[in-house]
Amino acid sequence: MNKPSKIDMSEVTRLTREGRLGEAMAILTGKPGGGTALKPDENAAQSSAAAGERYGRRANPTGLPGSTHGSTAGGGRLFEAMSSQFNGLSKKIRAGRRSSFTDSASAEPAMPDGARYTTHRYDGPGGQRDYKLYVPSTVTGDRERHPLVVMLHGCTQSPDDFARGTRMNELAEEFGLIVVYPAQSKAANIQKCWNWFETKDQQRGTGEPGLIAGITHELISSYAVDPKRVFVAGLSAGGAAAAIMGQRYPDLFAAVGVHSGLACGAARDMGSAFAAMRGGSPVLAGDRIVPTIVFHGDGDTTVAPVNGDRVLEQARAGTVSTPFETRGVSEGGVSYTRTVQREADGRERLESWRIHGAGHAWSGGSASGSYTLPGGPDASREMIRFFLSIPG
Repeated sequence: MNKPSKIDMSEVTRLTREGRLGEAMAILTGKPGGGTALKPDENAAQSSAAAGERYGRRANPTGLPGSTHGSTAGGGRLFEAMSSQFNGLSKKIRAGRRSSFTDSASAEPAMPDGARYTTHRYDGPGGQRDYKLYVPSTVTGDRERHPLVVMLHGCTQSPDDFARGTRMNELAEEFGLIVVYPAQSKAANIQKCWNWFETKDQQRGTGEPGLIAGITHELISSYAVDPKRVFVAGLSAGGAAAAIMGQRYPDLFAAVGVHSGLACGAARDMGSAFAAMRGGSPVLAGDRIVPTIVFHGDGDTTVAPVNGDRVLEQARAGTVSTPFETRGVSEGGVSYTRTVQREADGRERLESWRIHGAGHAWSGGSASGSYTLPGGPDASREMIRFFLSIPG
């Protein structure tokens, strides 16, 4: 494939955000008509379909969060453009489909008496973001402080959809957690992806990290939150954003959960994001250990599984540890390998789950939310177990 010697990434960014995917892909591929020249990777498509049939998940030809309802995605979407580049599914992507949330919008679980699930808006120096907040019935206004979990959704998802898919509100009731779901706006990214690949959104005190931290500080000051037990987790682009938050705000977040995401600094713009999702290059180690749990499917063709390894390498911050590996099979019949890193002093602050045969989906999630693998080990429960094991 002949490519121009220099790609104008500012023009690619502008076209993608305006929904002109074909023109953006034409620049990236160096071929008139953009993605029309891409050839399908039939083996990848068949492998994905076989895995979906085996584990009972809904078909997702793009391999993206928010597209699990058996139909293909429309144009103007960055991560679907990336998926078409990697998996050769451009024809399906251009076919167009309805919103991925229509089918599951009525699947809201009943809330216990006294629980609250409310919509709010944060307005800070760096801008505004809406968010949904779940306060369980066990938070009664007494002096007891409760853990806070910040949940960052993937591309095309919404807070409600992510809450359904992860079942995190149910776990909030069980463990007495407060859970917040910041919402990425279409104004910031037409696909509602967190802009993990933009340099300005990888820095402390600015861009999207500043907004997410602002929401977190607002909740710490307004609710019965234990400031020593604040955690952040996310899926895909949200997982990459969670990794950024862990690296840039280790004083704010006690631990991080990254599902199918990438390390902080894995990309610096849209062009390098393509390479990063394919596997990219090693990233810089962090300045200090950030307790981190990673989930990644070894059949993920959207974000290469090596990215999960790099999240942990970055969180390790150059320290030496000994891996202890166990293998198992979930109740739903999905095999996995769990690896815990034990440090010289006996602490275990890094943990990895490799879900065998799984693609780009939240393991053990509910089918009422988008992009989940219901039969897999319960990523939500394991993340909460890991978070609460971190000394305060």
